[in-house]
Amino acid sequence: MAIHLAASSSSSSSFTTTLPILLCIFSSSLFLSNAFQHHHHPHVARHNYRDALTKSILFFEGQRSGRLPSNQRMTWRRNSGLSDGAAMHVDLVGGYYDAGDNVKFGFPMAFTTTMLSWSVIEFGGLMKGELQNAKEAIRWATDYLLKATVHPDTIYVQVGDANKDHACWERPEDMDTPRSVFKIDRNTPGSDVAAETAAALAAASVVFRRSDPTYSKLLIRRAIRVFQFADRYRGAYSNGLKKYVCPFYCSYSGYQDELLWGAAWLHKATRNPSFLNYIQVNGQTLGADDSDNTFGWDNKHVGARILLSKAFLLQKVQSLHDYKGHADNFICSLVPGSPFSQAQYTPGGLLFKMSDSNMQYVTSTSFLLVTYAKYLTSAHKVVNCGGTIITPKRLRVIAKKQVDYLLGDNPLKMSYMVGYGPRYPQRIHHRGSSLPSIAKHPSKIQCSAGFSIMNSQSPNPNILVGAVVGGPDQHDRFPDRRSDFEQSEPSTYTNAPLVGALTYLAHSFGQL
Repeated sequence: MAIHLAASSSSSSSFTTTLPILLCIFSSSLFLSNAFQHHHHPHVARHNYRDALTKSILFFEGQRSGRLPSNQRMTWRRNSGLSDGAAMHVDLVGGYYDAGDNVKFGFPMAFTTTMLSWSVIEFGGLMKGELQNAKEAIRWATDYLLKATVHPDTIYVQVGDANKDHACWERPEDMDTPRSVFKIDRNTPGSDVAAETAAALAAASVVFRRSDPTYSKLLIRRAIRVFQFADRYRGAYSNGLKKYVCPFYCSYSGYQDELLWGAAWLHKATRNPSFLNYIQVNGQTLGADDSDNTFGWDNKHVGARILLSKAFLLQKVQSLHDYKGHADNFICSLVPGSPFSQAQYTPGGLLFKMSDSNMQYVTSTSFLLVTYAKYLTSAHKVVNCGGTIITPKRLRVIAKKQVDYLLGDNPLKMSYMVGYGPRYPQRIHHRGSSLPSIAKHPSKIQCSAGFSIMNSQSPNPNILVGAVVGGPDQHDRFPDRRSDFEQSEPSTYTNAPLVGALTYLAHSFGQL
């Protein structure tokens, strides 16, 4: 894939004014999720969405870095990365490993945090006993992001040298590869990762507004400061850090989408008119109406359109009228049979975006579908795709079909969530899961010694419950081969939006 590095846009208005912290007029309560009309499906569900929800959140405990708490439920994991940050004399202990390796990549970690938070903001009022677990998963990330942004105009965006880490197959607890620290600052900007970090902190501030107002205020203050840095010092982080972040998490889509997305979250979290003005002035320049319809850790345009459409549909912010149209265009591109349909589906019915970790787009799209359906229902609106009317119910049906495929309604009758259902992947591409645990094998497993296990056919000894793998190919095939990272590797950003979609489905079938 060619690396697309966007040039700094000099035409957009820079957001450099110091904002008053208008904490007293934060956006409407998190628990408005109780207020929307619930649509109970009349038939008995084929799947236990509540069980899948529990497991999708539990997965994050298996990805934890740092000192594990006494209530850690994924007990085969142990402490790891306890000196992270020492290379730059800063405390960077904690956070998440993004996938099956032992590197902490700040860009996908921030996106994971934003999406976990959005899941709770929209559906937390329905989560019952899982709400606290979801909040703990968010806080594990935000505690780390606060450490990574402790110095003004600087973000520590990565711990670990990915190339050296990938040359070993070892447990995080045994990690002896260099824990190099990489940062962005005024001289080496990274508007993409900085604005995504601002979005994560802002979204999380909404989650904790009632349960921990002091923490919430800390998050939103930091979010504002980080966004100002992102906007003032323009550039893609994979320019200055290319040899360390590429090809792993290159900013292929540029940074304009993150600036729009970050501003959208700050507008939601603060209701400060400065952010609405920023969106109005810069929206077009930042790609508000671009026709890119892939939503994930790299490109946030679609998510920003859906989020901003809520302000128009529910809060009647008339100046954001166009975002309803932009969001509708995304929906029309997805719906099979609509005049503007562009999406590809496998013969078994799975949305197929790309061969590498396709399931991340299935979960992110499913979340956007149930979330936009919620907004449309509340506003009594529909989507018009060139004369074809798409109702909120239709969006929910499409989302349910995607989630059901993931959970086992597919040609292989395979659940792509580890630990859910009778048949699921046994050989996921994940170091900690594939190697014997510290409890079973206390002595160190050296860097290269683990490759004999990586290349073996033996099932992983540690079940990474809730992990959603990359998924099948475009012909619904899945080899369950550990070395096949494209199909067999899980990631935090695949699970994060699934939490929201599963909550909606579990509630709508009376399972919560």
